[in-house]
Amino acid sequence: MILFINPNSSAHMTESIVAAARGALPGVAIEGWTNAEGPVAIQGAEDGEAAVPGLLALLPAAQAAGARAIVIACFDDTGLAEARAAAHCPVIGIGQAGYHAATLLGARFAVLTTLAVSVPVIAGNIAAQGFAGACTEVRPSGYGVLAVEEGAPQVLADLRKGLAKLGAAGAEAVVLGCAGMCTHHAALQEGMPVRVVDGVRAAARLAEALAGL
Repeated sequence: MILFINPNSSAHMTESIVAAARGALPGVAIEGWTNAEGPVAIQGAEDGEAAVPGLLALLPAAQAAGARAIVIACFDDTGLAEARAAAHCPVIGIGQAGYHAATLLGARFAVLTTLAVSVPVIAGNIAAQGFAGACTEVRPSGYGVLAVEEGAPQVLADLRKGLAKLGAAGAEAVVLGCAGMCTHHAALQEGMPVRVVDGVRAAARLAEALAGL
């Protein structure tokens, strides 16, 4: 079983994440757990720090449940280092998976995320994980996590404009910088001249590969 742990407390987002992951890996056992002790959305370093204790508290149950790999289902890769150090199995983040997928496809990439408060965290992760040379920009959309997940027509229209601008600015791929965007991947990719990478789907495929090593 591949386990997606949502560091925030929004169970509806966990359901969307699991649906996207199962669509990417049909026939593979995938479960999603929600960190009930986390904030309702993770937007910036303070929210991320608040989510880590509850996330780590789920690791013993993940081992007991037989998880072969764990995915941190927040684009900030919340608690990734701590979880990796404590877990019994491989642990990856959806941000990390998105960056790897973009670069493995041979693309210079940008990230379209939610609010400006999230940019320093994401930019720091990109640098720490060794992707700074491949990343052209991390751009906020101006919409919060829950608004992005809901995906009202105006929100999706503005996200598409953001994707197109990043492509015009030199990105060959744009990584969707929020787990809540996974539901809208097809709508955001349709007709877009730049490749759109969803970290949830990328993480599902990479987690299955790592579990088999």
